[in-house]
Amino acid sequence: MHPIARSLTVLALAAISSFAQAGTQTPNIDQREAKQQARIAEGAGSGALTAKETQHLEREQARINTVEAKAKADGQVTRKERQKLHAMQDKASHDIQHAKHNGKVAGQ
Repeated sequence: MHPIARSLTVLALAAISSFAQAGTQTPNIDQREAKQQARIAEGAGSGALTAKETQHLEREQARINTVEAKAKADGQVTRKERQKLHAMQDKASHDIQHAKHNGKVAGQ
């Protein structure tokens, strides 16, 4: 496994475990986030994502994590907050798909 992919996989697993320990109120959001992290790791490992694309996608995931943490801070994730998180994840999913299939290859 490529070193970047290995690192991303470890980060994704750490994020999943920290969410599980926090008494997550957003299991669907967390599950989707884990799948997106795995897609990024797979793309980085296969060379379908360049280092710059991987960094951009990771920053996007970090922004989603920040918004989710703020939503959970008061102990209640509202419908509006869930909708925002889903919209952010929709965009991230599209960005991952586009980056993996845009013809750019790592190392070129």
